[in-house]
Amino acid sequence: MARDPGSAEPSASRPETDVPDSTGCNQPLADSSLVACPHCDLLQRVPDIAPGASARCPRCDKELWRRREDSLNRTLALSLAALFLFVLANTVPMLGLTAVGHAASTTVVGGARQLWQDGQEIVAVLVLFAAVVSPGLQIGLMLTVVVAARREQPSAWVGALLRHLPFARNWSMIEVMLIGVLVALTKIADYARVIPGVALFALFALVFLLAAMQSSFDPREVWNRVKWADARAGPPAPGQPATEVAA
Repeated sequence: MARDPGSAEPSASRPETDVPDSTGCNQPLADSSLVACPHCDLLQRVPDIAPGASARCPRCDKELWRRREDSLNRTLALSLAALFLFVLANTVPMLGLTAVGHAASTTVVGGARQLWQDGQEIVAVLVLFAAVVSPGLQIGLMLTVVVAARREQPSAWVGALLRHLPFARNWSMIEVMLIGVLVALTKIADYARVIPGVALFALFALVFLLAAMQSSFDPREVWNRVKWADARAGPPAPGQPATEVAA
């Protein structure tokens, strides 16, 4: 017999209290292989693939995941090399100019300081942020995440740092600054003698190192290692069935 929808009789599956049950709301799935395609939103299971292979969405054929071979060790080595070049590029002169018997040299930070003194405050801040702060933040975050992920069970703060990594990577624009430097060099080559500094070559090498560092990094491997505050948020241990989350 159907019950009147307007009846005040409580449902058998609804708790008598008016306080919502927060333990059954918005709980993550225990199956970490179940993902949604970021391009077409198709819900699917990503299989365990061999290193170097990739998994693609069957609907839109976009790459869902590419498993990098020895991701943590390679990324750590590239990050350490990038840190060395970054320190070198910001401590030694990048360019030297000789004109009419006068010689001058500057670093990346010195160039931003000179722009500030010349009244180009906005340009100076953008150059400093895109060429110094963001690359340093990208290298620092990557090093911290990779070193912490090498532990048996990394803490949840590793995942928080991993979420901020794309912001630092998107604002790291060393290659844009180098293009501007090359354009400026071609314009002043007829008026002064340009002496490339060690920092200029270090910046060129740093551009390729940052790209290689990002290419070798596998964020999914880090996500699977992170120890979450709620045990149901992480993937089930090997050999154990997935835990059922109460609805």
